[in-house]
Amino acid sequence: MGNSNSQKQIVEYLTTKAALKQHIYDQTVAGFSLLKDAVKELSSELNAGIPQKDPRLLTEFKDFGKFASQIKISGDILICSMHTNIFEFNREHKIWEIPYVKDEPLNSYCGIINIYNFLSDSFKYNRVNDLGYLIARIFINRNNHFFVEGKRQMGFHYKKFGSLLVSKETMKKIIEKSILYAMQFDLLVPPYDNVKITSVEQMSAKIMRSLQQTGKRLGFQFNADDVLEE
Repeated sequence: MGNSNSQKQIVEYLTTKAALKQHIYDQTVAGFSLLKDAVKELSSELNAGIPQKDPRLLTEFKDFGKFASQIKISGDILICSMHTNIFEFNREHKIWEIPYVKDEPLNSYCGIINIYNFLSDSFKYNRVNDLGYLIARIFINRNNHFFVEGKRQMGFHYKKFGSLLVSKETMKKIIEKSILYAMQFDLLVPPYDNVKITSVEQMSAKIMRSLQQTGKRLGFQFNADDVLEE
């Protein structure tokens, strides 16, 4: 009974794919730790570059533990969040077109770090209905290689997957680009017809906290080629 075919298959899975996913998880944890170090360092460098040290302009870094951190830049907050699971790309993804993945499918398994943009006032005033936007995803595989996808990105930089290694320097450049993209987009006034009618309940709630759903409309291209340009 101890040598059943099912048990052999389970053991084989544990010693191959499960072990691979655990290794990628460890790589992603290490990569996220480097990203947090990069964000903290960048926050200090930006603050040092503000001439008048206006407290309203200073950036603020917060570490929320193993899987999340944030940086506040004026009216924006970037939240970096590591997913605890490992993923493989669907067969329609262009990642399968490059030899690095086509020749070795195990290279396609990746951990993911997400970068979200929120308005800082959304948290300050507890506006729980406000929107945040995913502006970049960092994919890290078993070889510590990575690539970046961004909102409405053209190309996804997948073609260089297999040549870029995770480091604090590359993570810092990704964060710098993410901050620049977030700061380039201002709030748009909502259409009049969308806000011309409100209920007593909504107005009462709005007095207690700002209820109107607020969020940026982002429409940029985030190309990881930019990471290596500077």
